[in-house]
Amino acid sequence: MAIFKPYKMFYRVTDITAEFLHNNGIKGLALDADNTLSEHHSQTAHDGVEQWLRDMEGAGIKLKMVSNARARRVVPFANKLGLTFTSTALKPLPFGFWRAAKSMGLKVKEIGAVGDQLFTDIMGANLAGVKPLLVTPIKEEDGASFKLRRRLEKPLIKRYKENG
Repeated sequence: MAIFKPYKMFYRVTDITAEFLHNNGIKGLALDADNTLSEHHSQTAHDGVEQWLRDMEGAGIKLKMVSNARARRVVPFANKLGLTFTSTALKPLPFGFWRAAKSMGLKVKEIGAVGDQLFTDIMGANLAGVKPLLVTPIKEEDGASFKLRRRLEKPLIKRYKENG
């Protein structure tokens, strides 16, 4: 199903290069927080993320955190990383991505959405018209709803990997 299809898949957010972004017309990134930039609910960026953010900014890539988490989780983490943010983005609804594009001064087709979940990040990006970039979750979550979603995602991700 195309609505869940990523534009490109990466192992970690730090594997996304400025060269890839420039070659694909991506001038800005809407970044998920949990299991993309850090472990779920953590205020500490995953290894290499802070340097990667600086490298992206140095390459002229605009960055914004777009998270479904509440402000009390997102504000301190985004501030620590020096990122602007949208909290309670309600992904997979497209509004958070549209707001991100507008706040970065970019067209929707000029941004990529980076996240670890097909049913929120990737679906929302596709609905918004932005390029969805899927990363492998940093750490598996314990909650029943996460386990169910991951089980449902597994065959779709396998198919996308097999079909390039």
